[in-house]
Amino acid sequence: MNNIRPRALWQFNFFNLFLLALLSLWLWQKNQPVALPEAILPADNKVQCVSYAPYYGKDQTPFKVGTMITKSQIDADLKRIASRTNCVRIYSVGQGLDYVPYAAQKIGLKVLLGAWIGWTAADNDKEIRLATALANQFPETVTGLIIGNEVLLRGEQTEDAMIAYLARAKQLTKTPVTYADVWEFWLKHGRLEKSVDFVTIHLLPYWENNPQSVEQSIVHANMVMGKLQGAFTKPILIGETGWPSIGRQRGLSIPSQLNQATYIRTFLREAHQKQWNYNLIEAFDQPWKRVLEGTVGGFWGIYDTQSNPKFSYTGNVAERQDHARPVVFGAIGALLLAVFTFLIGEKRRAALFGMAMLGAFTGLILMLQLEYLNNACGDGFWLTALTCVPLAGQPLSAPVLALQWLSFGGAFIATCLIMLSIPVMLYRPSQLAVKIVKGSVLALLIGAVTIGLLLAVDGRYRDFPVYLYALPALQLSIGLWLANTPIRFSQSLYLPLGVASFTAALICYLTEPLNMNAAFWLAITFLLTTPLLFNNSNHQH
Repeated sequence: MNNIRPRALWQFNFFNLFLLALLSLWLWQKNQPVALPEAILPADNKVQCVSYAPYYGKDQTPFKVGTMITKSQIDADLKRIASRTNCVRIYSVGQGLDYVPYAAQKIGLKVLLGAWIGWTAADNDKEIRLATALANQFPETVTGLIIGNEVLLRGEQTEDAMIAYLARAKQLTKTPVTYADVWEFWLKHGRLEKSVDFVTIHLLPYWENNPQSVEQSIVHANMVMGKLQGAFTKPILIGETGWPSIGRQRGLSIPSQLNQATYIRTFLREAHQKQWNYNLIEAFDQPWKRVLEGTVGGFWGIYDTQSNPKFSYTGNVAERQDHARPVVFGAIGALLLAVFTFLIGEKRRAALFGMAMLGAFTGLILMLQLEYLNNACGDGFWLTALTCVPLAGQPLSAPVLALQWLSFGGAFIATCLIMLSIPVMLYRPSQLAVKIVKGSVLALLIGAVTIGLLLAVDGRYRDFPVYLYALPALQLSIGLWLANTPIRFSQSLYLPLGVASFTAALICYLTEPLNMNAAFWLAITFLLTTPLLFNNSNHQH
């Protein structure tokens, strides 16, 4: 049995106690309600309009051929939405969405009806025919017809083609017709104004080329509206505006529950005072959008996928609502690791105390890891981790998919294996435990290199998996060093991977110096690399 010197043992224990206290304090702070600006709304306390897409259930996606949304779901969704808005915007009339005007009419909702315009002329013609027919059938319900959504931004049609589509729609209906795109593209394609009855622009501070902080977002919105009001004479509808609650930071734009509530509340105050016409994006979180836009794409809803409102328009808001979860995860982790240490023959109270602290910290981190994997990849992340970070939705080769698995689900497994191996290494020296740790570190390094390269080459839609790598990085670089139980790694195999992961992380940080997660990721790769730099010839490992 390995007799760790008391000083090294207590150094290790206090290190983990400090980490546990720090993480517990962070979780406590995130669960505290915060006073935010309150929205100003009409007497009915409803917003003007909200985007509605019904693809929030398990495996629901508009990309799936044959997808049909049931009438019962649409009825239930609109009844729920009607408690918070007077209008919904839809983007297509396919896949069962042609029922929306029927359902909206029954409960008094107005509809901004969208016809999806893409690459294929036959599909575009079908959408326009059905959308205009519905607009004519429900003239009191359909208040506007939106022909195309960000078509020019995606490059799927030319300006002249959109002018032709708009002209055709105006021939087929008396309902006001418009086209929707980001505000910069409206300024680039000013000729479109003659073809529409009102200008529909998208104003999304998070997705700007110069991402805005939530504190500056309304100043930015006023600047944009000033430019547009000076450029166009026809009425302007802000067809999309909102803020994500989860996802990667872009510049100064940080997705969070508090920031989403802050932006929407502040925007509603400004819209009321400036008499802006607007539509919020969006009603429900859309998990399928994670395929196109990374984690952040799935979390723009004012309702989550369980149809629960994320926040109210008045009162205090907390970033997290963990309730007893941290206590449960921490207690289970502390119990399991302390009992495991006892079963392998270590009876010293200091050792059991230290393992309990490490286990509690591990339990909290695993809670955050599971949450991260669920947000990034969905409930079945063990199956979907291979495809949760595709290159703009395009399929990746099998080798890259395999490496992505190592960087997501693999990191979770590696963390569990390392944490179970640490008590064995400390109190019952075992070459098997060392081999397990070395294999886990190899998986972590391969994953870190993979995600680092993807972030450096095409990082717009990719997350920094800080939660997945923080725990093993801290324990391998600092924890085992304080316990005087470092591991010797083969520098010819491990060191190049460590240097590569750190170099890629450094490139990411230099590209996004304002992104705190980029800084955290750089620190994590540094911690992973540090133990690889030294060979401890005085230690048996």
